[in-house]
Amino acid sequence: MSFVAGLVIGLVVGLALIVAFVRSENARSKHRSDLATTIAAFARMTVEDSRKLLSPEYYPSWVVFSQRQKLTWLNVHLQKIWPYVNEAASELIKASVEPVLEQYRPAILASLTFSKFTLGTVAPQFTGVSIIDDGSEGITMELAMQWDGNPSIILDIKTYLGVALPVQVKNIGFTGVFRLIFRPMVDEFPCFGAVSFSLRQKQKLDFTLKVVGGDMSKIPGLSDAIESTIKDAVEDSITWPVRKVIPILPGDYSDLELKPVGKLEVKLVQAKELTNKDIIGKSDPYAVLYVRPLRDRMKKSRTINNQLNPVWNEHFEFVIEDASTQHLVVKIYDDEGLQSSELIGCAQVQLCELQPGKVQDVWLKLVKDLEIQRDNKKRGEVHLELLYCPNGMQNGFTNPFAHSFSMTSLEKAFKSGADGGNDPVGNGDEGNKRREVIVRGVLSVTVISAEDLAPADLMGGKADPYVVLTLKKTESKNKTRVVNDSLNPVWNQTFDFVVEDGLHDMLVLELWDHDTFGKVRYLVFLI
Repeated sequence: MSFVAGLVIGLVVGLALIVAFVRSENARSKHRSDLATTIAAFARMTVEDSRKLLSPEYYPSWVVFSQRQKLTWLNVHLQKIWPYVNEAASELIKASVEPVLEQYRPAILASLTFSKFTLGTVAPQFTGVSIIDDGSEGITMELAMQWDGNPSIILDIKTYLGVALPVQVKNIGFTGVFRLIFRPMVDEFPCFGAVSFSLRQKQKLDFTLKVVGGDMSKIPGLSDAIESTIKDAVEDSITWPVRKVIPILPGDYSDLELKPVGKLEVKLVQAKELTNKDIIGKSDPYAVLYVRPLRDRMKKSRTINNQLNPVWNEHFEFVIEDASTQHLVVKIYDDEGLQSSELIGCAQVQLCELQPGKVQDVWLKLVKDLEIQRDNKKRGEVHLELLYCPNGMQNGFTNPFAHSFSMTSLEKAFKSGADGGNDPVGNGDEGNKRREVIVRGVLSVTVISAEDLAPADLMGGKADPYVVLTLKKTESKNKTRVVNDSLNPVWNQTFDFVVEDGLHDMLVLELWDHDTFGKVRYLVFLI
C-alpha cells in the first residue's frame, strides 16, 4: 500500500516539475522574443523618433545627433588616387599660400618662402558629409575632414642679419569642416557655373617647427612668430567667410567673392566679478575683441590696473562679411607686464541673434574655453552694447553710436525750439506742445565709477567714497552706496528724478568720503 502511495506521489511531483519547466521555458522564450522585437523596433527608429520619445534634457552630454553621412567609399578611392592628388595639389597650394605668408611675414624676417612642399603619403579621411539648406540658390555641402599626415614641408627663412634657416614643418594634425558651394545653377552640364570652397570650421590645427640641422631656440621669439604667421595665413586665405571661387563654365562670378555685408558697432562697457589671477593685489584686466582672429582686425582695450570690476566705455567697429555664421569673440586677460598675459575668461555673441538696426545691451558670462559648453566656475561677466547695421540700412536710420548722435531728446527739443523761434501763423499749438516737452520729464542718471581719487583717510591712504545727487529746484536727493577702501570706486547705480522745469533746474553731484566721525567732501559737479 505504501509503495502504491509513493508511486502516485512521485508521478504527481514529476508531472508538476515537467509542467513548471515547460511553462518556464515558454515564458523565457516569449520574453526573448519580445526583447528581440523591441530591439528591432529601436534599430528602425530615426533620430526624429528618438527626439519624440525623449526631450533633450534626458540625453547625456556625450550624445550627439549628427546630420552627416559616412563616406567610407570616398576614403577608399581617395587612398588609391592620393599620389596623383598629392602632385597636383602641392603646387597649387604652394602658389596660393606663399603670397599670404609674405603678407603676414614677421618684421624680424627678410623673406619667408617654401623650398619644398609635398603633402606626403597619408591621405586625409573624410568623416562625414551633410547638405546645408540655407535658402539660397545652389547646393551647399559640408565635408568633415581629419588629417594626421606626414608632409614634407620646408620653409626657407632669411633674417635681416643674413642668417638663412631651413625650417621643417612636422607632425601636422588637422580636424575641420570644409564647405563646398555649387552656384549658380544653370541649364548646361554640369548644371552649376562655379564651385566655391572654404574652411568652414577649424577645430584643430597642430604642428611643430624644427630647424634642419640646428636649434630654433637660439633665436628668441622666432618659433612663435612663424607659428603665428602660418595660422594667420590659414585664417586669411581659406577660413570662412573667405572662399576660393573656381569657375566651371564661362561667366562673371564676382558676386560669389567675399564682400562686406555690414558693420558691427561694439561698446565695451565694463566687466564685473572677474577672477583674480594675481597672488598679490588684484588683476590688471584688458579686453581683446575680434570677429575674425587676424592681427590687423583684433581690437584691444586699455588696461585697468588693480581692478576686478573694470569700466572701459570704449567703442570699436568691425566689418562683417557673413552675419549668418560669424560671431563676436571677447577675451579678458590679466596684464602681466613683461610676461605673457593670462586669460581670465572669454565669451562670444552670434551675429545672427542680433536684430539689425537695434542696440542690444547684453551681459555675457565668461568661460575658460568657448568649445567647452559646461563651465560652472564663476569667472565674471562682461557688459557690451551691440549694434549691427547691414549695408544699405543707413537711409532712414540713425546710428546711436555715431558722433552726430550726441544730443539727448531734451537737447533736440531745445534745438528745435531755437530753430523754430518764429512760429508761423497757425502753429501755436505746436509751440505749446514743444514747451510741455521741454519743461516736464524724467531724468535718469547712472553713476558708473570714479578714477584716481585723492586719498582722504589719514590712516591707510585711501577713502570710502559715495555720491550724493540733488535736483536743486525740487531738492530731491539720492545717494549711492559706500565703496570702502578704494580710490577707483565702481557703483553702477541708476536713479530717476522727476523734472518739473527742465529749462531752469540743475542737478548737483557731490562726492563724499564716508567717515565714522564725520565726512569730507571731495568735489561738487553742477549739471
